[in-house]
Amino acid sequence: MKKFGFVILVLSCFLLLSACTSSGAEKTDKVKIGASPTPHAEILEHIKPELKKKGIELEIVKFDDYVLPNKALENGDIDANYFSTVPYFNLQKKENGYKFSNIGAIHLEPMGIYSHKIKKVIDIPNGAKVIVSNVPSEWGRVLNIFVKNKLIKIKSGIAIDKATFDDITENPKNLVFEHSVDPTLLTSAYENNEGDLVAINSNFAYEKGLNPVKDSLMIEQNDSPYVNIVAVKSSDKNNEDLKKIVEVLHEPKVQKWIEKKWGGSIVPVDE
Repeated sequence: MKKFGFVILVLSCFLLLSACTSSGAEKTDKVKIGASPTPHAEILEHIKPELKKKGIELEIVKFDDYVLPNKALENGDIDANYFSTVPYFNLQKKENGYKFSNIGAIHLEPMGIYSHKIKKVIDIPNGAKVIVSNVPSEWGRVLNIFVKNKLIKIKSGIAIDKATFDDITENPKNLVFEHSVDPTLLTSAYENNEGDLVAINSNFAYEKGLNPVKDSLMIEQNDSPYVNIVAVKSSDKNNEDLKKIVEVLHEPKVQKWIEKKWGGSIVPVDE
């Protein structure tokens, strides 16, 4: 009887301890997100502590190109990705049949046009060579910068994200647009003086120490539709953990941190 009572006592203590442990420890969900190293991964790193408080353990997988993050999402290697603009996202869905959903626009990275030699727009010479990426969804974005600076005109009524170089109707300076360079090589083209002007995506510019606001000859305006988003599989668009991540990214204190961190050259959005 003494042994039996001892066993009951041990079991009771074990159950009580287990109950206390269970009630005292919060459940943590792991979420894996693919992101460009700058600024996307840095922004996600910044919100990790806040997400931890909400029961989310964030793992960030960095990608240096624009192809692999969507492939990883499609294959289930990551739960979401944060790197692409809306036009690129839509193009990739159309071309690859991805069943993805945009669950939140986070920020705009204004694209800059850079030059070592030219210091003023008015000084752009006749026949200047403009190097642009080989990503079709970026072409209208670049063209719009030149339109805004009154250097070219394009067909009226055409959407910015649909415009191509064939849509140029007036080009008084006879600018030559070279659009065969991979986005990851644009900074190298700039450093090697391969063109008079180089259009560089801001995430790649930041990695090379370029500030779009301070260092570019021309810069995209803040009304651009090329906002960066968090993308997920459509089957996960109502996932509570993923929605919480977007909510934290939209918090005013996070948006203020983004503005301060990059000196206003990254523009937070809360749509």
